[in-house]
Parts: sequence; structure tokens; C-alpha cells
Amino acid sequence: MTFKDLGIALPILKAIEEQGYTNPTPIQEQAIPILLNKKDLLGVAQTGTGKTAAFSIPIIHHLHNSQDQTRGKRRIRTLIVTPTRELAIQIADNFTAYSKHTHIKNTVIFGGVKQSRQVNALRNGVDALIATP
Repeated sequence: MTFKDLGIALPILKAIEEQGYTNPTPIQEQAIPILLNKKDLLGVAQTGTGKTAAFSIPIIHHLHNSQDQTRGKRRIRTLIVTPTRELAIQIADNFTAYSKHTHIKNTVIFGGVKQSRQVNALRNGVDALIATP
């Protein structure tokens, strides 16, 4: 099976191919079709198996397909909460890479740094917010 077989939007396919992905990992192969069908899912897999792509690619797909319905200032349409700053940054970096050829904007927020850049990003509008408490 390839990512093309999963029915992912073409701009996202292009971005994941540029990341060097050709075949989904087992967690991706199992999770992406369920999430593309807007079903809930609880997935468990070891570190390094592609869990971030397994959940973020379908989110980006849905955001991309529904962007025509949004008018005016961008608003947060999805929230990804993660337990650590490092993981939030990693998810945001991957989210940016996978959505490279779409108009989807994301940002990451976390404590321990000056707020101004994060507040400005939110004021400018984002589709996806990746955050840690």
C-alpha cells in the first residue's frame, strides 16, 4: 500500500513525498483511513513508528478540504494538545511540512518563553494550534 492508495488530497501527498515517505507504516496504514472517515480512534505504537503523521495527515486533509467554507479572519479549527514542549515543537514542525502545499497555517504555544510572538501568531489567525499546558 502507498499513501496514494489512502485517498489523501494531492497537495498533502506532494508534501509527504517530499519528506521521503512512500509507504505508510502500520500505524499510519491502519489509522489514516479511519480518521479520513471522521471516526474516533485511539492508537498506540512505539516511538518512531509515525504516529504524528498518522493523526496529522488526516487533520490537514480535512482542514484543506473545508477551507473554502471559512470566510474572514482565520480561526483555530483544530487543537492538538501534547504533554511536552519538545513534542509540541516536533508536531508543529511535522504539521508545517505536511501542509506545505496548502494554505493551512499552524502555530505552537507553550510556557517559559516571551508571549508576544505566540500572541501575535494567534492574532494573525491560525487553522491549527499545537500546545502544551
